[in-house]
Amino acid sequence: MASAMFQKMKLPNGVEINQPVGLFINNEFVPAKKGQLIDVENPATGKVVIQVHEATEEDIDIAVDAAHNAFFDGPWRTLTSAERGKALLKLADLFEENLLQLASLEAFDNGKAIQLAKGDVQACIGCLRYYGGWADKIHGKVIETSDDRFNYTKQEPIGVCGQIIPWNFPLLMWAWKIGPAVACGNVVVLKTAEQTPLSGLYAAQLTKEAGFPPGVINIVSGYGRVAGAAIASHMKIHKVAFTGSTPVGRQIMKMAAESNLKKVTLELGGKSPNIVFNDADIDKVVEWVNFGIFYNGGQCCCAGSRIYVQEGIYDQVVEAFRKRAAANKVGNPFDEETFQGAQVSKVQFDRIMSYVDIGKKEGATVEVGGIRHGDEGYFIKPTIFSNVTEDMRIMQEEIFGPVCAIAKFKDIEEVIAKGNNTDYGLAAAVHTSSLTTAIEVANRLRAGTVWVNQYNALHWALPFGGYQQSGIGRELGKEALRNYTQIKTVSINLS
Repeated sequence: MASAMFQKMKLPNGVEINQPVGLFINNEFVPAKKGQLIDVENPATGKVVIQVHEATEEDIDIAVDAAHNAFFDGPWRTLTSAERGKALLKLADLFEENLLQLASLEAFDNGKAIQLAKGDVQACIGCLRYYGGWADKIHGKVIETSDDRFNYTKQEPIGVCGQIIPWNFPLLMWAWKIGPAVACGNVVVLKTAEQTPLSGLYAAQLTKEAGFPPGVINIVSGYGRVAGAAIASHMKIHKVAFTGSTPVGRQIMKMAAESNLKKVTLELGGKSPNIVFNDADIDKVVEWVNFGIFYNGGQCCCAGSRIYVQEGIYDQVVEAFRKRAAANKVGNPFDEETFQGAQVSKVQFDRIMSYVDIGKKEGATVEVGGIRHGDEGYFIKPTIFSNVTEDMRIMQEEIFGPVCAIAKFKDIEEVIAKGNNTDYGLAAAVHTSSLTTAIEVANRLRAGTVWVNQYNALHWALPFGGYQQSGIGRELGKEALRNYTQIKTVSINLS
């Protein structure tokens, strides 16, 4: 049975992989109880390349029991915080040793460019090392109230954490979720996205090699409506963390509340403004605006999809941006020169193209793109709309693809109003040579992250999360540890 849980693959770049296809529960790959399989496509061709086992409610129960036993009865509970940190550091080392394999799998089932996939793995390594360093630095406090009382607080792990990750950054979200959770002493049942399970399963076997005891980290593949719902509503899961769309986030929160009122963190959608003032360096701006929307094929929750340019340089920026976008290399994810690979699936491809049609029907002007790239796979040319108004759907709704809208503004008051004219609030950016302008705009924008003269400058030490309907809680940085601990107060009578 063990051999049936792996399948040998040779990827387009020649990398050979012995790919796990089972469910990783209790440090072993096991078959799904119902024997159902998920087809995994290569988005660059649209063809099914492998099948993995699909977790259903019964499998989630088994994984949760394994995690529950590990937390309450297994060796994990007796490990010191330093030992937890050591396991995370070892896992980071193993990611480094397997960087090419992990990045190649990421490019294979997600469709992203291999150069970006390698960057994702490097970020995973940094994230895991960061939280490995935090593991033995999570402390309580002594609080003085009177001479005859000794009071202290402890930061204790929550327990069994359900984690549901998206398909746009499969491995990076894996590290963002697992790193802080296990650093704090929790155990995990993590569900990968059904479109992109391969890198998460491959990484699962590295957790065993890193020294994590059975049941501490469990990785399952499954559909959101079945396995995801089972996690969100499970009575033995104490906390759920979800990254994905805002509508699904609402459902996760509802299920968590209606079950055992489990704690919830949500990192959801965005429609981020990217603001350019007259005094900005146009050449640099165009590079950052291009990177802000077309990075990862626009499949990024914080993508700078609403671009506002001050009227004094609007025409120059539109022309320069149009030429820069047209120069992006779109195509084979395994070509080292490729910047934009394939969209993740036909469903996503069709959704993006439907928004292109909506933009055209609403009267916006296509400056560049607006059509598919090639005749195989799910590729879309970088697309820029101009002549847009605030009420257009392409200005208000998250498209999640290589499509942006560009509009002009007169002054700070107008652009602040436009920038905040959204139900979201995940990220924003401002480009200017004036520090005064940068700080004023950053302070007034309703967004969890504001970049100045840059975009997509994420780092594992910097908290990331949104205002309004972009989510609850923060990923990354010290703030992420708050998601995975609970405070216990102990007060001792000394009299």
